[in-house]
Amino acid sequence: MASPQTVIVYPPAEDGGRRVRVGEQFLGMAYGLLDVADFLRRAGLEEADQQAVVASGLIEWRGGGPDVWEH
Repeated sequence: MASPQTVIVYPPAEDGGRRVRVGEQFLGMAYGLLDVADFLRRAGLEEADQQAVVASGLIEWRGGGPDVWEH
């Protein structure tokens, strides 16, 4: 069984959006926790919601945690 890949959420851009990537795949620009959860669901983590996004050890938050959305 393959181990889960780390999800990288990059620091906020000028517009507050944060790039989200898993492995080599760019999932999109997130503007809040709902966006991150939606990207994770589309990537196959059906049970991803806001609480899961905040608590997940699989997410690496760069440039601030899940509460940072301003540049």
